[in-house]
Amino acid sequence: MRLKIFTVLLGVLTIPLATQSVPTEILKLKVFDAFVEKHKPSEYFTIINIDESTIQAEGGWPLPRSRIAKITEEIFANGAIGVGWVLSFVDKDRFENGGDDYLLEKLISYPSVVATFSYDNQKYPKPEGTVILGEDAPGILLEGHLPNIPGMSEASLEGIVSAPVDVDNLVRRLPLMYRIPDGWVPSFGTQVYKLLTGSDTYVIKTNEYGLEEIRVKGIPPVKVDSLGRKWISWVDTPETTLSEMQVANKFVFVGVTGKGIMPQVATSSGELLEPHKIQAALAESILIPNSPYIPDWHLPVELLILGFFCLLIWVLTQSFAVTGGLISFFTIFLSTGFLGLQMIGRGILIDFSYTLVSEFIVGAVSFYLNFAQQYKLRQQIKKQFEHYLDPRQVKRLQDNPELLKLGGEKKYCTFLFTDVRGFTALSEKLDPQQVTEIMNKALTIQANAVQNNGGMVDKYIGDAMMAIFNAPLDQDNHEDAAIQTALQIRHDIKAAELGIEIGIGINSGPAVVGNMGSDSRFDYTAIGSDVNLAARCESSCKAVGQDLVIAKNTAKASSFKLKKLKPVEMKGIAEPVEIYTKDLL
Repeated sequence: MRLKIFTVLLGVLTIPLATQSVPTEILKLKVFDAFVEKHKPSEYFTIINIDESTIQAEGGWPLPRSRIAKITEEIFANGAIGVGWVLSFVDKDRFENGGDDYLLEKLISYPSVVATFSYDNQKYPKPEGTVILGEDAPGILLEGHLPNIPGMSEASLEGIVSAPVDVDNLVRRLPLMYRIPDGWVPSFGTQVYKLLTGSDTYVIKTNEYGLEEIRVKGIPPVKVDSLGRKWISWVDTPETTLSEMQVANKFVFVGVTGKGIMPQVATSSGELLEPHKIQAALAESILIPNSPYIPDWHLPVELLILGFFCLLIWVLTQSFAVTGGLISFFTIFLSTGFLGLQMIGRGILIDFSYTLVSEFIVGAVSFYLNFAQQYKLRQQIKKQFEHYLDPRQVKRLQDNPELLKLGGEKKYCTFLFTDVRGFTALSEKLDPQQVTEIMNKALTIQANAVQNNGGMVDKYIGDAMMAIFNAPLDQDNHEDAAIQTALQIRHDIKAAELGIEIGIGINSGPAVVGNMGSDSRFDYTAIGSDVNLAARCESSCKAVGQDLVIAKNTAKASSFKLKKLKPVEMKGIAEPVEIYTKDLL
């Protein structure tokens, strides 16, 4: 039953991860955001913001193309190694004739990259030179773009400025290359490296999942996911102003931060960023060694991790008591979290967050089932033993139910059987109510004697009783305890003047003791040949003329001074049995 519950539970927990449901994906990405290491800037890049004050000083937006050309010239005059204008030049300069030509002239003269913005118009830029290592792959399809003014693509490199969002509407992964109908085009941040390295070709490596890495001559291969996306590290790229121009030996990303001009995009960094800052972050991330990425094989690994750790928690929490189960649970839970952090720290973004949630759920269900079982078992123990054991012993059994495992254990015990003599004659003389009253008193006397001496009343069989010593709890000198019980019974029955006599048989030996039955209904008892011998001893009382017969095993271990009797033959036993008795004190 419990295996079935676990199987169903694991199946239910696996579905959201296997289907990559939105809540699961959001949880995964949020955890990655929290624990991915933040890197320092590369010192190769800087940002110039054309802010609101600059726009006001320049007479408003847009700036004349001649002014943009002069700013370009000033940037290089201050030692920059390249400039990236994350601006749109889709329309001709509305301020002056010749402004566009002047701008193109400056862009031709200096190493520059100009943005082209994505737009759903099915107009595509010219594909860049690419080499595919492996099978062709779909990537992220570019639906179109806004082309810049004529001549711009010849004067400067152009790169796509786009910021695809994840399921939580945040930007954290950007494509290095976009797919168009007749080839591939790079993003703005990728074009920066083509400019800086002087490379003329992109190498796209694929595998069975899709894209694997993108190579630009002069820099290490860049790990990407199957769609060509790079995980962004939101580093604090230095910023400067047009007046300061601290751009020496830097590639400069220029963009507008003035109010209402450029859209701000929500990012996983918690900030709203303009396009040029996002592309600067992409360029920074490309240079980070062992930068984080989600491997293509993440899903089967995540499913395997979930199944393994949840199974481990279930098995261990089901195998141990509450304390041991809690220790096992927290050990596995913390180990899972530690392993996840180690993987993320190494840049391999494998999701452990949902596994942790699943572990918690599995652990909670397992503990509930254990608690319910323990509660039920405690009630069963109380019901079965409260009338036959000392209350302190019952409490100990409730606190340690593992002592009562179904199926029992082999244990050396002492067994005591009693039977009422003269019951038939008594029944003939008295009415049933009187007989019942006498029998209840007799059985109460016997039960009290057993409990007083640390034994357990196993069962009543009509007018007979069976008791066990040294089970379910360990008991020192259990042989003496059984004999003492017999003596007390004999004395108390006589003192009660009930008009009956008691025959008692005692034997010690190994037997299987424990719960015999099913999980839902059990009976604690003892089974074995030495149990039967104790019953035979009681049956022989009349034949040997004694009210107490003690077998050899008990007598030899007892400290009581016992009287040896003549060996007697007993039913089912080949050899005569050596027996003893104890006279009245």
